[in-house]
Amino acid sequence: MRARDKAAVSALRATLAALDNAEAVPVDEAELRGMALEHAPAGVGVTEAARRELSERAVADIVRAEVTERLDAATQLSAPVHADRVARLHAEAAVLLRFLDEDRGTP
Repeated sequence: MRARDKAAVSALRATLAALDNAEAVPVDEAELRGMALEHAPAGVGVTEAARRELSERAVADIVRAEVTERLDAATQLSAPVHADRVARLHAEAAVLLRFLDEDRGTP
């Protein structure tokens, strides 16, 4: 696998996880306490958690935040020993920026 593919996979996995987390609905403290086992619901779908639907703008904001996180981390790694890590962070940011550019209709 080429180094660019590894950077793309890493960036996309992290961004998908961030999007998945953003879709999660906060759990009420009362729900955390739970209930007696005998009162627990049973059947198909009872363990499904409600998810929030993100707007296109919210998705783009999350992707931008992931780009910023990588570029900030690359800026902080100034020692020559971190050159490979800095290059990878820049490559990951470039992958994500392409998605933002495509979203705006820019080729």
